[in-house]
Amino acid sequence: MQRNPVGKLLLFGATGDLSQRMLLPSLYGLHADKLLPDGLTITGTARSDHDDKSFRDFARKALDEFLAKDRCDADTIETFVARLQYQPLDATDTKHYGALAKKVGDVSGGLAIFLSTAPSLFEQVIRGLEGAGLAGETVRIGLEKPLGYDLASSREINDTVATAFPEERIFRIDHYLGKETVQNIMALRFGNSFFEPVWNAQGIDNVQITVSETVGLEDRASYYDGAGALRDMVANHILQLVALIAMEPPARYDVTEIRDEKAKVFRSLRQLKPEDVPHNSVIGQYLGGAVNGEIVKGYDDELGRDSNTETFVALKAHVDNWRWQGVPFYLRTGKRMPTRRSEIAIQFKPVPHSMFAGRGGLLQPNMLIIRLQPEEYIQLLVMAKEPGLDRDGIRLREVPLNLSLDAEFAGKRRRIAYERLLLDLIEGDQTLFVRRDEVEAQWTWIDAIREGWKANDMKPKHYAAGTWGPAASIALTERDGVSWQDD
Repeated sequence: MQRNPVGKLLLFGATGDLSQRMLLPSLYGLHADKLLPDGLTITGTARSDHDDKSFRDFARKALDEFLAKDRCDADTIETFVARLQYQPLDATDTKHYGALAKKVGDVSGGLAIFLSTAPSLFEQVIRGLEGAGLAGETVRIGLEKPLGYDLASSREINDTVATAFPEERIFRIDHYLGKETVQNIMALRFGNSFFEPVWNAQGIDNVQITVSETVGLEDRASYYDGAGALRDMVANHILQLVALIAMEPPARYDVTEIRDEKAKVFRSLRQLKPEDVPHNSVIGQYLGGAVNGEIVKGYDDELGRDSNTETFVALKAHVDNWRWQGVPFYLRTGKRMPTRRSEIAIQFKPVPHSMFAGRGGLLQPNMLIIRLQPEEYIQLLVMAKEPGLDRDGIRLREVPLNLSLDAEFAGKRRRIAYERLLLDLIEGDQTLFVRRDEVEAQWTWIDAIREGWKANDMKPKHYAAGTWGPAASIALTERDGVSWQDD
């Protein structure tokens, strides 16, 4: 990959929560490790009324609050904030973009824009950037989700952005793809010869992907109630994990080839007909309960009104191609769950014949667990014989082979996902960003599920906060003889 770093970075929403928690700490981390181009200026813009000095003070406060203490260095912070400047902007008023362009300055050396804004503002922002000369050949743009709420709105946004930016200068961001453990999925699959012979319908019984959260609405009520769990988590993060598990081996680590293989997976997802949706999906909404010993309110109480938005969804999906025919992918995500976890569990098929059965030895199928958060590890569950003389029969037990990425790479700093993504945006590497055809294939599948909910008048089933969702989600897997991996 030939890198083409830019000389300027423009951050929309520079005073928002994402900027404080993730973007500013990530950019500081890159600066501290001397990974940012020399002379790169970072211009922040938002509605907030700051000047350069007050924005730098704002950045110092954010770093003090959200940066790991062992990374704080007063001198480095000062050299970092010296890169920052600020221009207030009313994104709905195109006349304001001239002042923004003047603040950014000459973009002939390249400009990267990080755009995090409501879908309703995309057209005005793109028109404003274009009219102010901030959309030329030296400018690339990173688009933070949400990018629409369905296929139609996604196409509308993509069409709008495409009028000013060609696809090779558009970087659609899914921060899960910046996580080190997610990238390790490709290393695990394509860097080890022993997995490939069984990484298919002949060797794998089912795949489970769980993304559970203990939090409720927090400060996302206006967005989340219009989106729900399916569009917020499945349409973005979970389907990207499905693609990395299910994709064919690319010929090389190349931006086009990797994204081609992912797109094939999305196009191979079995489209659910309205009559199939009730049997392949479960939706829920949390009531009051206890999470980690703390009493919490139900969703409607948090929201302040009645709502049918789902805070939990479980799905049975299939990838209809040669490799995965007949292998169910069980997907679930929810808020106010017992633990915070992002995990992939791959259940292999049992051995075709057990030689131990006559001596009392019981076998369990092997399982590969890839934990993405909060811990980062890869665990392979294998069968082993318990020590003993075996006079009363052979005792077999499932034991874990663990690879803790935290322990194995203890000398390596664990980076925030946005560090990699921001650096790739600055340098022009699209490998970990999502292409338009991927997005549209995902929305095609998601929209069919939502149409099925509507056609069948499906309403969320209630579950108590601090549990693993509605009881119906257990039935979704157990009628196939499968149990969710809840340990």
